This record gives sequence, C-alpha cells and structure tokens, in this order.
Amino acid sequence: MRDNIVNKLILLFVFDKMEIPISEESLIDICTTTNEWMNYVDCTTALNDLLDADFLYITEQLSTRLISITPDGRSCIASFYTRIPSHLRDDINEYISKNRLKYRKRQEYFTDYYRNDDGTYTVWLKIFNTDRPQFELKLLVETRSAAVEMTRKWTSKAAQAYGMLLETLLD
Repeated sequence: MRDNIVNKLILLFVFDKMEIPISEESLIDICTTTNEWMNYVDCTTALNDLLDADFLYITEQLSTRLISITPDGRSCIASFYTRIPSHLRDDINEYISKNRLKYRKRQEYFTDYYRNDDGTYTVWLKIFNTDRPQFELKLLVETRSAAVEMTRKWTSKAAQAYGMLLETLLD
C-alpha cells in the first residue's frame, strides 16, 4: 500500500503536467481505471485532502466542476516530486503527453441539444478559453438525428468551424 503523501503528490504531478483544469471524473479515470496508479478510495481521499489544503481548487464551467492546481500546489510538487518513484513519474509524463489534447478537448468543447415546443431541436455549441466562453453558437435543426450528429462531431470539428467562421467574418 502506497503512502497517502505519495498519492497526493501523484495527483499534484498529474495536474501540473496536464496544465489544464480537469473534472473529478476525468482525474479518477486517469489515475485509477486507465492507469491504476492508485485505487479509487485512495484517489478520492487524496483529492479531498488537497482541496482542503488549498493545493487544488474547483471552478464551475456550465454545470461541470473542474479542478485546477493552485500556486501553492505547484510549489509543493516542485519541491517534493522526487518522492514519486521515477518509473511512475515517467509513466505519468508519457501518458499525459499522449493524451493531454484529448482531455483538453473534453474540457474546452461543450455541446448539448434540447427539444423545442414546436418539435425542432436547438443545438448548443461552445468553446471555452480557461473558464469562460470564447465562442457560443445555437443552431435550430429539424430532427433529433441531426442534433445528435452535430453534437457527436463538435469535439473533432470545433476548432475548424471556429477558424472558418473567424476567417469569413474578418475577410
């Protein structure tokens, strides 16, 4: 069984390397399910301890709680990262460098749709820059299948759509 302090340092190291706020769900998935760096109980305990100690803080983006590292958390991990076994640091670095963009897209691109009284659907597309909207678009579509298709494609097409719209409007 790993020391609780090392578990806290692992979480701080993950946040430091990610360089973006991430949801609790994503953090737990990264650390417990995908990589098995710790078990669920140890992860949630360490997370709550770090939040209580103000090494991490929570922001809200729409209805999603995102967690970020504080300057004190960065200072702590800079001083004590060597307490994390080097093979584990290497594993974390490798995983994050390969997957950071995937998690960034999850946090920066938001999409939803809802049914209107007249039977049409409104598709809501957003791009966030840190914790505030950079771009927001609501589109009216005729069918649920069109709304589902747009929300499914948004994460992979958001940057391209935003760039094309900016270029068109600024020409």
